[in-house]
Amino acid sequence: MSFSHLGLSDKVIAAIDTAGYKTPTPIQEQAIPHVLARRDVLGIAQTGTGKTAAFVLPMLTMLEKGRARARMPRTLILEPTRELAAQVEEQFIKYGANHKLNVALIIGGVSFDNQDSKLTRGVDVLIATPGRLLDHSERGRLLLSGVELLVIDEADRMLDMGFIPDIERIGKLVPFTRQTLFFTATMPPEIQRIADTFLHNPVRVEVSKPATAATTITQLLVATGRESHEKRDTLRRMIRSAEDFKNAIIFCNRKREVALLHRSLLSHGFNAVALHGDLDQSARTAALEAFRNGEAKLLIASDVAARGLDIPDVSHVFNFDVPHHPDDYIHRIGRTGRAGKTGIAITIVAPIDQKSVGAIEKLTGMKIAWAGEPPRAEEPSHEGERPRHEGRQEGGKGRHGGGRQRGRGGRPAPRHGSPQQTPPAAAPDQARSAQPQTPRPQQPQPPRERTEEPDDGSHLPAFLLRPVSAKA
Repeated sequence: MSFSHLGLSDKVIAAIDTAGYKTPTPIQEQAIPHVLARRDVLGIAQTGTGKTAAFVLPMLTMLEKGRARARMPRTLILEPTRELAAQVEEQFIKYGANHKLNVALIIGGVSFDNQDSKLTRGVDVLIATPGRLLDHSERGRLLLSGVELLVIDEADRMLDMGFIPDIERIGKLVPFTRQTLFFTATMPPEIQRIADTFLHNPVRVEVSKPATAATTITQLLVATGRESHEKRDTLRRMIRSAEDFKNAIIFCNRKREVALLHRSLLSHGFNAVALHGDLDQSARTAALEAFRNGEAKLLIASDVAARGLDIPDVSHVFNFDVPHHPDDYIHRIGRTGRAGKTGIAITIVAPIDQKSVGAIEKLTGMKIAWAGEPPRAEEPSHEGERPRHEGRQEGGKGRHGGGRQRGRGGRPAPRHGSPQQTPPAAAPDQARSAQPQTPRPQQPQPPRERTEEPDDGSHLPAFLLRPVSAKA
């Protein structure tokens, strides 16, 4: 089937032809006719399936009739992150080349005044993140009573980021009679509840099973030690030895780890940029632009970048941390192997990550191959201690009572360091009862976190040695 059979307008078809697309993806083929028929749609699809165009193309067709009124957008698209919102705006610019529509992007990190001036002129399409949209509404600078079509994109990501209460508030500001398009990659119970609240007799469009990765992605596991410096060393070795390497996105679980790894890679001569939620908008935009244009070969990111980023030619994905949630693994590695191209996804696995890897393999229904030797099944000196100390606050009472402070590695600090910690002489009865308890042999301390040795970059390929400012 071609785009001309979906009911799109001639102006939209012309823009699609100019962009070079001939055949709609399954989500576009199934969803677009229902959107044009003014039906509510529940779309379940992974990123990279073309779902953005599945609502942008019919929306452009529908907006050819009518005109925006000041401060009253006709359509509203909600995105969980600034980057996703900016990419949707790019789609409207590309496919709306033959239309005279006003599109406004309302996201954080940008001046309120500039956004207010756009709203004053009248907006046909408003693309927004939930927090900034509510800020404008509460200041009385935006009315949503004219919204005819509401799009909630990446709904499960909205849930992960805590935006569901904001989404519910926004739902009360738009007309009850609006048409709603609801897109998500997974359907946990809370997302099903929200979908039931927002949608009226929806058409369900599901084009791929949740948690399936593209067959063009080669997935590998690499074993490493338990210390952070060992993981960083393993990552650098993997980057240097990667075959057909062009660029890579490196994922961490925490924003703090993104910043630490970014500084480490820069100090070792890699041209890398970072992307996480604490960066202001200008820094995030600069980082993405440097990566897209090839100035930076490495993008270190938290899961804010795991979904929807339209970077079409990423050769490698590295999971520096195994994701906490198996679903996130699919979204991360989906940044490579897009549009039929091949890609490689490498996950660095410390001993503590074995259960998380098992959960990923259970979700995907496949075993992931090891590059090199898998880790040992267990490490008694560390794993045996973990359940005793896990969750205990420093200085709190353990199961033996006492509230002794603990030194590095979770072991008791030496008693002889302070007179207050010297135990009193035992009474005779206590001494007799204590005789059978022979002292435990002192276990070797785990190696302290070392400072990485300077790397002169002599092992780096030349194209990895063009430094990029750490400001990005």
